[in-house]
Order: sequence, then C-alpha cells, then structure tokens
Amino acid sequence: MNDTTDSRALATWLSGRDDAALEELFRLRSVAPSAPWHDFFDVAEGLLDPASIDRALAALPRAELVSLAAGGAPDLTSRALTRPDGTPYVSVAARVAEARSAHPDAFEPDAPAPDPRPASERDAAAAAERIFRSLTALTDIVAASLDAPVSTTAAGTVSAADRRALVENHVVDDGDALDDLLALGAESGLLRPTDREWRVTEHGERWLSLPALERWDAVARAFAANLPRGVRAAHGYLPYAAWESTYPLDPTWPSRAAALGRRAQRWGLRIGDDEPTWATALRLDGAPDTAALASLLPAEIDRIYLQADLTAIAPGPLRSDLDLRLRGMAARESRAQASTYRFTEETVGAAVAGGETEDSIRGFLEDISLTGIPQPLAYLVERAAARHGLVRVGVDETTGRTRVDSEDDTLLRALAVDQSVRSIGLVEASGGLETRVPRDAVYWTLTDARYPVVALDPDGRPEPLRRRRALLPDAAAEPTAHAGLVIVLRASADTESDAAWLERELEQAVRSRAVVTVDVRLPDGSTRALTMEASGLGGGRFRGLDRAADVERTLPVSSIAAVRLAPIAEAPGR
Repeated sequence: MNDTTDSRALATWLSGRDDAALEELFRLRSVAPSAPWHDFFDVAEGLLDPASIDRALAALPRAELVSLAAGGAPDLTSRALTRPDGTPYVSVAARVAEARSAHPDAFEPDAPAPDPRPASERDAAAAAERIFRSLTALTDIVAASLDAPVSTTAAGTVSAADRRALVENHVVDDGDALDDLLALGAESGLLRPTDREWRVTEHGERWLSLPALERWDAVARAFAANLPRGVRAAHGYLPYAAWESTYPLDPTWPSRAAALGRRAQRWGLRIGDDEPTWATALRLDGAPDTAALASLLPAEIDRIYLQADLTAIAPGPLRSDLDLRLRGMAARESRAQASTYRFTEETVGAAVAGGETEDSIRGFLEDISLTGIPQPLAYLVERAAARHGLVRVGVDETTGRTRVDSEDDTLLRALAVDQSVRSIGLVEASGGLETRVPRDAVYWTLTDARYPVVALDPDGRPEPLRRRRALLPDAAAEPTAHAGLVIVLRASADTESDAAWLERELEQAVRSRAVVTVDVRLPDGSTRALTMEASGLGGGRFRGLDRAADVERTLPVSSIAAVRLAPIAEAPGR
C-alpha cells in the first residue's frame, strides 16, 4: 500500500493542475491513454506504484538521480516524483533506495568530461566534405518528398523498396545514412512521419530555397536544441564524452547515445573524439561558427553548361533555387560537386504540364547557361511544348463524368485500346472517350503512360496540375491522447470531498490488509488514535484488529477524522 498521506497529497496537487499540465505529466510518465483511472486518487496511486516509479527513474539523467537520492529535487515535482517542497514521496524514496542498492554507480556524480580536442586542419576539411555530402543528400530527400514521399512500414521503418532505391540512386550511401538524415530532418521540422510517409512541412519547402550554409546551420541548431535534456547545457550541450553515462538506469540509452553521436558526426559536428571550430561554438553557445565552415565548403554557382547531347553540367554546387527549378524540367543524373542533368521529352513535358511554357523554359535556360541553348535542346523544348495538350482531360458538365478529347483521332483510338491505361475504364462517347474515374486520376494515369495530356478547368482552360503532396503545417498538432482521461478526472473532481477521500483511503487499507492509524472522534469532542489491521469496510463501518488490545473493533466511518499508515514501530507483529 502506498502511503495514504502521500497519495492524498499527490491527488490534491494533481487536481490543481490545468489540463495541459496533466497531459504533459501523463506523457512524461508514459501513462497509457486507456488507464482505468476514475479520479485523482486513482491517478496518485498509479503514479506512486513501484513499476511506474521505476520507469520514471529510468528516464532521469544522472544529475537528477543524485539529487533525488540526496532527498531533494524540486525540478521533479512536475513529474510527480517529489512534493512541491522538492522532497520525494515515500514510495519514490523507497524505489530510489532499491535502485541505488542495485546500481550504486548510477547515483554517483560523474567526473566532468574533458572538452573535445580541436580538430586538425586535415580532419576539418574531411568533415566539411562530409557536411557537403550529407547536406546534398538531405536536400535531395526533402525535394523528392514534395512529390513522392519516402514510405514507411507499420513499424515506422523506411520501406525496403524506398531504402533500396535511395541507395541504388546514390542519394545515400547506406541505410544507416538514410535513417540518420531522416532523423535530422524530423528534428529540424523539415519532414514529419504521417500516414506511413515522410511528408514535407511548410518549413521544409522554405528550407530548400536557402543557401547551402544556411540550410546546414538550421539543421545543426535544431539538432542541438532537440538533444535530450540530460546532455544539454546552459546554452549548448555537454561534451560527447559525457553522453554515454548520462542516463545510467535506461537500458536503451547507450544505443540512443550512439545514434545521436553518429548523427553529429554525419553533420560535421564531431570527428571522433575531436571537434571542428564551428561545432565548438555550437556546443558552448548554441550558435555554430558558420564563418569557419564557409571557407571549407564549395561555393555555390549560378551558371551551367548546356550540351548538345541534351545534358546540363553544373561545374559546382548549383544554387538551391536554380537547382530546384532545373530539376523540374530535367532529370538529375549525378550527385556531386559537379552535377549532371538530362533533358528528355518526358521531363520537359512534365515541366510544361506543371505550368512552364516554351518561353519560360527558354528564358530560364538562357539566363543560367554559359553556352547558350544548343539547337537539339531548343528543338526538344519546342516539340514538347507543341505536343503538350494534344490530349485534353476535363469534366463533362452534362454527365459529370471525366472526358478525354483530342484533335488526333488516331491517338484517341490508340488510347481506347491501350492496356497500360485500362484501369481508368475509358469508353467511346460522342467523338471522344469517357470514364467515371475522377479527372485528376485520369490525368496522372495518362501522364505516367507518357501521353501529352493537359487538364482543363470547369471553364475549359488549361489548368496546371502538380503531383506534389500538400505540405504539412510547421507545427505538429499537440498530442491529445490523454484528453479523454483528463475529462474523466475533471468530472470526478466535483464529487470528491473529505469524506470521499477518507473512504478511498480506508478502501485501500482494507485491500492491502494494511496496519493503519485511525484518528477517532469521541463523543466528548476529543480524538483517540487507534492502530488497527484493516479487515473490512461496509455499511458505513470500518472493521479491523486492534492488536494492542487484541480485539476486533468496528468503527463508524463518520467518527473517523483521519487515516494513515502506521509507523513500523506501531505495527505489532511486523
């Protein structure tokens, strides 16, 4: 049995918290939303349960465990481990003593970790090269996820097909790199797992247009800000050497710390036990020294070479906004400081379908090309623009069905028997084709089958369609998993009174056959304390063995002023 005084004190404190504080507490203490609690006394009992306390202790960093063992940790009141004055509840103190006995080293302060050694110039240059590769890869992942998000399994891991494709296309070196970059993207608010996909946020789209150094800086700051609180310092974070021993009771922490260290290495914030200048500033002050890094990163360029073989070569990292637009009309073939892009009829046709025109494509390429526009590429753009719209997809106002039309009857006849688009069920109707499938689905099916298709709006005008998924808002909706539980608790608060609390305490004593001290009001107005082993409660009466007198007593509940666990010295036979 928990100390009833503590249970009541905690229940009273809980009832004074607002809904947001309760939900945060339940999240921190890993409370299941389906917990069968009906009132705040239930909550107090649950939170003071040994198993719940043990889970809470495992989530505490070493410094807080040391404070808790010393008898005072005010910061843990919000986790329902200490009273408002910072002293631990009796049940908590007991579990701390048990854990300290089993793991004495976990409750000893760590010696201050030495600062990392400054990296050599050679190592710093290698780290900058690693930064460039990681930044390029994360940028590619975010940009590609605008149209085709990385899919995940039910367990939350990246699907085998997407993992294999990203490695084979040289976006990432291996699966570990992909996991690290997705984690960095999530910490930075660029990507968020939703409905078994890694979706891009509004912030992620804005991030894509930033200069390379600003993109790296944003992710580095987010990484530091989202580190577990045990490894964070006043402005930055602790040296890496201190990380592994920070959560000594958490069996999962060593692997988590290793993953964090791996991400820091991949993002150029550490080099083994050494540290580059730009990362030292982040660790100490929370702001990286980007000037120290800028001299080692390749400068972004804004010009390309257009080739007669329908390729474009960027002799260095292309400015992000130019790269994104160029990738809208050409397929990127190589990912390095010197990148290659290839124009095809399909890629240019997709650009036109997305809103580009022959003039806008030519104008963009003329602006960034050092070699003008080769004649084969000019012909390709002209031909793709001319073919665009040869097949038109709209909605028939009369029937409400999707209609496919073309001036080329031969093309329509071929389309009607094309097995690759059989799934949309096209049938002949009034000189064209018709289907019950929605317009957008028909459009994308024909686009994937490489037909020169255009979508029409209700007024018959061309309407550019983008396959791009809707962006997620920057801030994820706050989890409300415990909202229902809080509502139940709030409803019970109106019926709770001193008498109700007392009855709950007596019920708990009977369930655990506890030896308790009850204060009984006597007819003359005085109070007498009796130590009894609780045995029953019912009909408004409390029963128990008064071991001091060795008699069974039955007391009216209305005469009991208070009940508390009896000290061990008062519990005969214990």
